[in-house]
Amino acid sequence: MRHFDLVIIGSGSGNSILDDRFSDWDVAIVEKGIGPNDAYGGTCLNVGCIPTKMFVHTADVASSPGSGAKLGVDLELRDVRWPEIRDRIFGRIDPIAEGGRRYRAEDNPNVTLYQGLARFTGVKQLTVQTADGPETITADRFVVAAGGRPAIPDLPGLDQVDHYTSDTVMRLDRLPRRMIIMGTGFVGAEFAHVFSALGVEVTMIGRSGRVLRSEDTDVSARFTELAAQRWDLRLNRKEISVEREGDLVRLHLEGPEGAEVVEAEALLVAIGRVPNADLIDAAAGGLELTDGGKIKVDATQRTSVDGVWAMGDISSDHELKHVANHEMRVVQHNLLHPEAPIESDHRFVPHAVFSAPQIASVGLTEQEAERRGVEYVTSTQDYAGIAYGWAMEDTTGFAKLLADPDTGLLLGAHIIGPQAPTLIQPLIQAMQFGLDARSMARGQYWIHPGMPELVENALLNLPLR
Repeated sequence: MRHFDLVIIGSGSGNSILDDRFSDWDVAIVEKGIGPNDAYGGTCLNVGCIPTKMFVHTADVASSPGSGAKLGVDLELRDVRWPEIRDRIFGRIDPIAEGGRRYRAEDNPNVTLYQGLARFTGVKQLTVQTADGPETITADRFVVAAGGRPAIPDLPGLDQVDHYTSDTVMRLDRLPRRMIIMGTGFVGAEFAHVFSALGVEVTMIGRSGRVLRSEDTDVSARFTELAAQRWDLRLNRKEISVEREGDLVRLHLEGPEGAEVVEAEALLVAIGRVPNADLIDAAAGGLELTDGGKIKVDATQRTSVDGVWAMGDISSDHELKHVANHEMRVVQHNLLHPEAPIESDHRFVPHAVFSAPQIASVGLTEQEAERRGVEYVTSTQDYAGIAYGWAMEDTTGFAKLLADPDTGLLLGAHIIGPQAPTLIQPLIQAMQFGLDARSMARGQYWIHPGMPELVENALLNLPLR
């Protein structure tokens, strides 16, 4: 049984912990890496942020002809070469993943790479099912960064039907004529944009009455309205069963008007994600879990076991790469400086949805502020009310701000429209560093005519006391 100074489970953000300061540590990295989609580098690199946004950008280009007519420019989409799109993207991603694996396995003499499913078999004791058989390792310190995986519903017939998740759908052999997407969250919304822009007829199924229902209600309502114009949107539906009939998948639903059936050549299940704490048997390692099955951590990312930290999707409420990277830096410091630990800062965590239109958000939604009894004022600025919005002929996008009526400090910001993830960044900065709305709006120049005037005007519109 080999003993290490440090064992890191997961090769996503956990892989970034190691730098020159750990060169005299005896370290093991454990990555399951046994399935066709279990490449080195974690979710973001292989099946998440990076490849999906490469597909999103391609979809944005493919959908651009549709916006030309209102500007007096007649354009048409002549062809979509799916194999070239797919292979261009993964022709870049796969070598990076393999290069990362090779670097850790061959170029780091103090690092031992284990590839195989791993489970805790005791406190600070891990058994890895490698190609050569099981091997048990121990360590003084563990970092658990094993991420999560797509959730699969308990739907009758699903186990008998070929279906896709976000882990597999980007490697389709060919584009189907039609696709059913189960789920109305950000994964479903992004893939609905990708595949519909590339010519696939999309049917989206949701149990609630809105798409992206966790967003601010005004943003969610606007997105739902626009989604219904692009896709066959079936809301307030309950999935009953699924079956295959020839080349088609048939999904049985119960809706407001009774039973109905939708069919397509492909089914994408995008109902959420679950943490991998069960796969590694975290409980057997003495790690306390939350009600949602995540590993419980304190503000320093410590778990219930001394010398064991957890970070990223397996423990965080925010399943976002930028959060995992932030937590990685906290864990890295605390490994090196246990006498002076630092804490993660999750006060102003932003997120974005790269669909069409794009969405970005940080802080409280209006419904959250009302539920918590927080006093606030709000303002909304349409893209159509700024000069660059006129240039784009955008009639649906807007920015919405919430602020403390007395101090002018921002409580939340929500944007739906072109370049929303870029436009929201100065608002994130203002919230993080305590810049009030009046000072932000009038204390600097705003380029005219530029899209950031959307933010400027929204700040000026706040009815502060």
